[in-house]
Amino acid sequence: MIHDDIERVLITEEELAAKVKELGRQITQDYQGKNLMLVSVLKGSVVFMADLMRAIDLPCRIDFMCVSSYGSGSTSGAVKIVKDLDIDLHNVDLLIVEDILDSGKTLHYITKMLADRGTASIRIATLMDKPERRVVPLSPDYCCFPVPDEFVVGYGLDYAEKYRNLPYIGVLKREIYE
Repeated sequence: MIHDDIERVLITEEELAAKVKELGRQITQDYQGKNLMLVSVLKGSVVFMADLMRAIDLPCRIDFMCVSSYGSGSTSGAVKIVKDLDIDLHNVDLLIVEDILDSGKTLHYITKMLADRGTASIRIATLMDKPERRVVPLSPDYCCFPVPDEFVVGYGLDYAEKYRNLPYIGVLKREIYE
């Protein structure tokens, strides 16, 4: 069973649901009268995005981006757009929905690229934030949970394409990924 690979539950299913609803209420207030479009950065944010968009009480559009970093391991910083947005972004208020803000390199690249397309505004909503890992000057506009620098999975986050279907955020046992 996949639960056996989890050292401990970091954020429960109930805590996730409550925080996402709270964030949805805040976004509803902040985006009154705006042309809101949510952009999910695949694959990790898809579960968060699905719950968040249902917690927002405003008309909004959605789209998806698939981005990968490549080069010499995780420190590369080179970003490849695998799937770009399909919608014209002029005068659109973008809310980039991300699973976890870690080094910030990918989101920094994405926000600069999308800003050049004539957006009215760009903000970032992240499920989790690891500020101590940041290597670029970037902060989320909305964050559900600051988390310690541990290997987390579940609620969309994976290790080797597994564990995305866990209903909570768990810390993966070290022997699984080392």
